[in-house]
Amino acid sequence: MPVPLLDVNAQNHAIADELRDAFDRVLESGRFIMGDEVEQFEASIARFVGAKHAIGVSSGTDAILLALMALGIGQGDEVICPSFTFFATAGCIARTGATPVFCDCHPDNFNIDFDSAEQCISDKTKAIIPVHLFGQSVDMDTCSAFAAKHHLAVIEDTAQSLGAKYREKSCGAIADFGTYSFFPSKNLGGLGDGGLLVTQDDQLADTAVKMRNHGMHPKYYHQMVGGNFRLDALQAALLSVKFAHYADYTAQRQQNAAYYLEQLAGIDGLTLPTIDDGNTHIWNQFTLRVSDGKRDGLKQALMDQNIGCDVYYPVPMHQQECFASQAKDARTSFKITDQLASEVLSIPVYPELNREQQDTVISAIKSFA
Repeated sequence: MPVPLLDVNAQNHAIADELRDAFDRVLESGRFIMGDEVEQFEASIARFVGAKHAIGVSSGTDAILLALMALGIGQGDEVICPSFTFFATAGCIARTGATPVFCDCHPDNFNIDFDSAEQCISDKTKAIIPVHLFGQSVDMDTCSAFAAKHHLAVIEDTAQSLGAKYREKSCGAIADFGTYSFFPSKNLGGLGDGGLLVTQDDQLADTAVKMRNHGMHPKYYHQMVGGNFRLDALQAALLSVKFAHYADYTAQRQQNAAYYLEQLAGIDGLTLPTIDDGNTHIWNQFTLRVSDGKRDGLKQALMDQNIGCDVYYPVPMHQQECFASQAKDARTSFKITDQLASEVLSIPVYPELNREQQDTVISAIKSFA
């Protein structure tokens, strides 16, 4: 039985009539940039995560970039981030003119290692970007203490973790800024690009709102240089439709993950993902670790049986060609990051995955083992 890594049509087609109604509503309104649809979506997410301000933007990448710009990060500054992350985290730092400084991560939850981050501090360090990877929170108490010790701004990269919690606090709404992505593969996936920025700080919100629209306020008057980071009204309307179903999507991902954890336990050479005490994991990815150099063999075996799987991420940031100079001046080791890059493999966990499909995945993994 073929099992895709992700099936966006299974989710979107199930609510096609609702999505078409939203499209028609926007079409009839004639308001395609910003407006009521965006404001209503922003308000819904703000309530959901417990943030004072939510600012819809054009992508999760632009959310990170906008946060950095609003904090005044730029040429000569350094920003710490994990090497084991998607490129946008580090790429946005570089785009401001600042230097990304990479640190290692933990082997169990894949998130940033603050002992490693401590080695990366310099008198140029202005901020840190913890990434809530694969749907699970970073240790935000440790992060807050680390930032306070070194007088750093904190941007939570929550692209994969809308609804994940750290000790009952929503990821993204804990630090100076939190950023979210609505790329189609995310747990709340749009029908195109989209993102959102949240903050509890009135002044940061005011700056970010102006920078989202070329730094313009009022119209044609520019106090600062911003960018075109606006969220389309159509994407906001479609995301609002899907957000109404988000609790069900999350519950189903969690049930699928629980079944994997039960059925795949105790297999030699296979390390299952963990859930840190007190956290709510939303399972953007279900990521295995395959030891003894057998990861690529398992990946090929699954693909041969038309079972979707992928490696997130095969090339960490300190190994990327565009960051060669930063890697040369590395202040910490990347022992765990390098190990994870050679061992991780993500398998299907999306909400519409049925039990028969899961059993197909489980059987294939057990056969290989």
